Amino acid sequence: MRALIVEDDPRIGADLAQALGAAGFHAERCADGEEAWFLGDTEDYDLIVLDLGLPGLDGLTVLTRWRHNGRTMPVLILTARGAWTERVEGIDAGADDYLPKPFRMEELIARARALVRRAAGRAGSLESQGGLSVDSTRMCVAMDGAPVAVTALEYRLLSYLMLHRDRAVPPTELLEHLYGDDDAREANALEAVVARLRRKLGPGVIGTRRGFGYFLEGRSA
Repeated sequence: MRALIVEDDPRIGADLAQALGAAGFHAERCADGEEAWFLGDTEDYDLIVLDLGLPGLDGLTVLTRWRHNGRTMPVLILTARGAWTERVEGIDAGADDYLPKPFRMEELIARARALVRRAAGRAGSLESQGGLSVDSTRMCVAMDGAPVAVTALEYRLLSYLMLHRDRAVPPTELLEHLYGDDDAREANALEAVVARLRRKLGPGVIGTRRGFGYFLEGRSA
């Protein structure tokens, strides 16, 4: 899962990036409204955590511009402002959830996971396909009920395929959501991750549909 953190406080931004990274997200950061508007308008994110009090463009203006341009990614607003009228204003502007500062990081992670699941049309934290199950709360993978040890990158790939298990996911999309812009997006690297997972999970779990991408087997492709 690829997340953008828009926060001008360096300490809070670093803490958010660390927590989201530990929760299975590929977290990227920016600190001003102009850059946030550009990134959200040109890149694909599974989640954006948006502070309202930003230099340049304020958070509400950034969010309003994203929604006006048809950008539909889940947005979780963070703000030190506590008035209920401002919370309503943020939701009316297109926010999916709202968390006032100070907050507990555990609550933010829970809300972030819920927003990503909801955006993919999924309800629970435990998702299954055939004999494969992925638990986004405990960040664990099991095959036919037996735990499978996976790396953070392997978990992100399986989690993304599970959330989008109703279709074949193109390699370019997987690369973008696994690595973001900070790493080289090489097809060979993705193929290596898929190959490792196939060895761990066995045959008949991750399929390839030529010309379309990767999918979880056990469904009509």
